[in-house]
Amino acid sequence: MHPVVEEVTNRIVERSRDLRDDYLGRMEAAIAQGRARGKLSCANWAHAFAASPGSDKVRMRDPNAPNVAIVSAYNDMLSAHQPFERYPDLIRAAAHEAGATAQFAGGVPAMCDGVTQGRPGMELSLFSRDVIAMSTAVALTHDAFDAALMLGVCDKIVPGLTIGALSFGHLPVIFVPAGPMTSGLSNAEKARVRGLYAQGKATREELLDSEMKSYHGPGTCTFYGTANSNQMIMEMMGLHLPGAAFVTPNTPLRDALTAAAPRRAVEIAHGTNDYTPMSAVVGAKSIVNAMAGLLATGGSTNHTLHLVAMARAAGVRINWQDFDDLSRVTPLIAKVYPNGSEDVNAFHAAGGMAFVVRQLLDAGLAHDDVSTVAGHGLRRYQAEPFLDDGRLVWREGTSVSLNRDLLRPVDDPFQSEGGMRLLTGGLGRAVIKTSAVKDEHLIIEAPAIVFEDQEALLAAHARGELNRDFVAVVRFQGPKANGMPELHSLTPVLGVLLDKGFKVALVTDGRMSGASGKVPAAIHVTPEAADGGALAYVRDGDMILLNAHAGVLEIKVEASELHARQAATAPPSGPGYGREMFAWMRRSADAAEAGASVLFEAAA
Repeated sequence: MHPVVEEVTNRIVERSRDLRDDYLGRMEAAIAQGRARGKLSCANWAHAFAASPGSDKVRMRDPNAPNVAIVSAYNDMLSAHQPFERYPDLIRAAAHEAGATAQFAGGVPAMCDGVTQGRPGMELSLFSRDVIAMSTAVALTHDAFDAALMLGVCDKIVPGLTIGALSFGHLPVIFVPAGPMTSGLSNAEKARVRGLYAQGKATREELLDSEMKSYHGPGTCTFYGTANSNQMIMEMMGLHLPGAAFVTPNTPLRDALTAAAPRRAVEIAHGTNDYTPMSAVVGAKSIVNAMAGLLATGGSTNHTLHLVAMARAAGVRINWQDFDDLSRVTPLIAKVYPNGSEDVNAFHAAGGMAFVVRQLLDAGLAHDDVSTVAGHGLRRYQAEPFLDDGRLVWREGTSVSLNRDLLRPVDDPFQSEGGMRLLTGGLGRAVIKTSAVKDEHLIIEAPAIVFEDQEALLAAHARGELNRDFVAVVRFQGPKANGMPELHSLTPVLGVLLDKGFKVALVTDGRMSGASGKVPAAIHVTPEAADGGALAYVRDGDMILLNAHAGVLEIKVEASELHARQAATAPPSGPGYGREMFAWMRRSADAAEAGASVLFEAAA
């Protein structure tokens, strides 16, 4: 193992010892209660199958026949989740062939950030992760299952499913994805039209035509944002079947992988020789593997929130210093849009996850000694799935990149370090995604222009007031203020100003999209402005220094002078769009570095 990876892993283990022991103790107690059929009374069990077909009722009388839960985030609004409409029938049929039953245990909400970007509904987005986790727990709390399948792909959904499923970590759990949509309009052309529209040089009809050619069918959006970072992480954590992440929907190979999931769940269920509970799969080493994959591929900054919360649900404590230390030794070996010009389909064709896993393991940047749903060892994930006369098989993936403009080996990376950096200083702690930012933009010192929301910045740009060097401070966007919406609507405008030659950057206690790109952005600033953070004291004209190389986020105002000022106050989160129902979450949310969750006791 690389000595830094080993050191970070060891300190995570030590930091987590008490919490992890408590978690594993709870899982061992649940395991000791035995299999699903033996725990429930006859009346309980009869209720569980009252509406099932006769063949299932016959099988459910067999105490040795496993019952597999299906928890799905299906809806028609998310292109990535629309293919899940067909999955329950595929899963039930495959479970029957394996001598088991499968039941749709529950659905979870799944909102599309692409639809809600810049809209009031985005204020519910981050907290939907915790709602999904709770919904998953409701589905599994019937306690009638020997294994579970999680059907989800997108931004908050996979983290929420993971957190919820980990509360039932005595069960084997396999994540079943849907895959990316086929490639549409090129990313470069899409970005060009967005830039023209931001400058008023393209009509709304032209913009809509471009967007519809980009997002055109079933499957995940093909840029490398949070949804596709989720899929990469599920492979690195051993929760997918190998190579399942980036096979396109509604194809024979995709259907074969879907059918293989319940069969494998039966093989690793309680009472088998290969019993593999989720609690054995998700631990400190698999979390480090997920972090390594995220950094090596330039993945979504949203996972500096989500992975923290996911790890916490398994009794593992990680923080942004862990990300930073790993980033300094993990080379960037993939450039997928918005970090590069190609999409995830091209990434998959160039070698994809099998290549990434092989490279990280060979360099000692990931742990092989882990349990996975496919068996012991992460090496299993350097194989790729294929159909051989209709039969699903796995073969060794390529050991060389088939497109070096997109995917490179560890010894010839795009950058010597990974895609993220911790920033600290007088404004607090923040993270920055560096993988898509040109080197000359990674250091900026400029006067602040302060905005209380993203609409104010967009309005200032429309009035022509931003044609200069500046650092945009967009505050009161953290979890306690308004639920921490993504501020992706700012990317085109700030990108246009950058292209004009102005030095611009963003500093915010909010989030950017997982697809945030070329504009330097210090995000997730903590403490947030609404929680007494320094951002609440910043005024127009204050000089701000953002130095991603040195890991510095500083304000050139003495601390005593800064905090002697009257703090700005957070505007109230507006009514409507269901936001009033989430007020308790805003009051209860953890800080960003703790995962911005409401699910864990602060003292725990």
